[in-house]
Amino acid sequence: MKATYINPIYIAAREVFQNMFSIELEREDLRVDEKIVPNHVINVSIGITGDLKGTIVFSFPEEMVFNLVEEMAGMEFKEFDTFMASAIGELANIITGNAMSNLSESGYSCNIVPPQITVGLNKSFSTASKQILIIPIQAGNKNFDLYISIKE
Repeated sequence: MKATYINPIYIAAREVFQNMFSIELEREDLRVDEKIVPNHVINVSIGITGDLKGTIVFSFPEEMVFNLVEEMAGMEFKEFDTFMASAIGELANIITGNAMSNLSESGYSCNIVPPQITVGLNKSFSTASKQILIIPIQAGNKNFDLYISIKE
């Protein structure tokens, strides 16, 4: 997997978190795996089509999703519901859409498919690539993971 694919995704996440939540992101050590089995409870999967094909999975701890969605909506939530699923899906959509715009500057024409939200641990995602890049990200006092599987 090329840095040309990865950097625009991380940059988009960093800019969206800064602009929407005033949260600075710090990337931790990258890892590579052969499959996507997220470590957190709430996961948003977005497919990529076009010059590049693949999947990006955003894996968030439940408490972080509550905090982000409450800030986005300006209201408090007691349980994870369809509104929260839609909101966290839209956040992932914004980041991925911005990443695709960043990739277009490198000459790639890509589109995204609507997000799929899964809740629970030990869920696995199928991918088009045999190599998955895992980017652990520190977001203030919380962390989440990006799983990236992209190929030309």
